[in-house]
Amino acid sequence: MIIAVDGPTASGKGTIARALAAHFGLPVLDTGLLYRAVGYQTQLNHGDPDNAADALEACDFPASLLDDPALRYESTGSLASRVSVHAEVRRALLQRQVDFANQPGGAVLDGRDIGTVIAPHADAKLFVTATPEERARRRHAEMLERGVEVSYEAVLADVHARDARDTGRADAPLLRAEDALLLDNSDMGVDEAIAAAIAFVSEKVRRPS
Repeated sequence: MIIAVDGPTASGKGTIARALAAHFGLPVLDTGLLYRAVGYQTQLNHGDPDNAADALEACDFPASLLDDPALRYESTGSLASRVSVHAEVRRALLQRQVDFANQPGGAVLDGRDIGTVIAPHADAKLFVTATPEERARRRHAEMLERGVEVSYEAVLADVHARDARDTGRADAPLLRAEDALLLDNSDMGVDEAIAAAIAFVSEKVRRPS
């Protein structure tokens, strides 16, 4: 069984994907980590993340890098954003994601183009979202909890900017697949959103379209 979980930044898609993986006993991949790994590896290589050749070379990063806590740093997120604009990088990472999705037994993947590009044949697809204001509130709270001093207004501006980049890029833009459940969790708690996702996938598996 393949489950695709897409959505914009800070929508809660990662939390939902991990919960689905635990519930159904499937491996899970946060595809955004791949781009963070490329950005971070580019830095380790003393390369330029804005240079396509340097970023492409960094796509050959070791699998162990995906467990490095440094990938969660805000600075690494910025590197990921810079390397992800290169079509060469997106093509290089495509096969990693496709292979993960198609492994025996299936998998859960979360990202921005899983249901439309990586696994359009997924057994269940969800598009997880929330209002920009709610997503900014969540991210702002997380950053403050980590000791990162930043204003809510700055975080909201960043959310809008990331949304514009994700939906506006020519290569694999953020789109809701036609057969994906729209799960707007703006007014949901975490447990409620997870329960809704599990119920949808369970029903989808029982009665495939």
